[in-house]
Amino acid sequence: MLLLPQLRMEKIDVKTRTTQAKIVGSIISIGGAFIVTFYKGPSIIIADDSPSLHLVQRLNGNFESVDTNWVIGGFLLTAGNILLTLWFILQVEILKEFPDELSMVCFYNLFAAIFAYAFGLIAETNPSAWKLRLDLSLVSIVCIGIFNKFLSSAIYAWGIHLKGPVYVAMFKPLSIVIAVAMGIMFLGDILHVGSIIGATVTSVGFYTVMWGKATEEKEEEVVGSHESPTSEHEHVPLLQSCKTVNSQKNVDVNV
Repeated sequence: MLLLPQLRMEKIDVKTRTTQAKIVGSIISIGGAFIVTFYKGPSIIIADDSPSLHLVQRLNGNFESVDTNWVIGGFLLTAGNILLTLWFILQVEILKEFPDELSMVCFYNLFAAIFAYAFGLIAETNPSAWKLRLDLSLVSIVCIGIFNKFLSSAIYAWGIHLKGPVYVAMFKPLSIVIAVAMGIMFLGDILHVGSIIGATVTSVGFYTVMWGKATEEKEEEVVGSHESPTSEHEHVPLLQSCKTVNSQKNVDVNV
């Protein structure tokens, strides 16, 4: 979001209440995401001991990472999120010239798969690691490809085309809260006080930014209507405008 003013895609005027709401809301939302991630606090709801829960926890244990180098992983995730925001900004310019979200997402995923496959061949030289088996790992791969790559990319592109990158980027901290809630409901995670506090703070920041953005758009519409009184004709339906043009031509011919 901080890169948008430099690209002239977002108006920043610190003296206005809408800009203040967007800046403060963004900081609050990011702070709430940090609270959810790094602060747990005492537990509130502890999952029961049902057999299905034990099965889910056993399956989750099979996928636990044995790599302890979390610092590099954190930096890579940070770099990935920064590149993702740049990709959101780039999509705005692409959709101006090529307003077809699904085709853009198709090409994006195609080239991403090619680069990922090439990098995977370099990083993993063991051929047995590339074998797919009919187990939970195959289901995870299919679900990630459908929901995490295709559907999410299509929804992001659709939202960017309609409302711009700010709306889409503001859902990223909120997705952490949604992930925590889904983990508690389906994976048997423990609900902590930090999760509730972080979710509340993130929601407040999210709606603050949304309020600032919506208010700014309304103010721009009011200013635009005062500056151009003839702008109402731009919103006239196509058929009605055609009838108006034809009637004017008939009047000119009769004269």
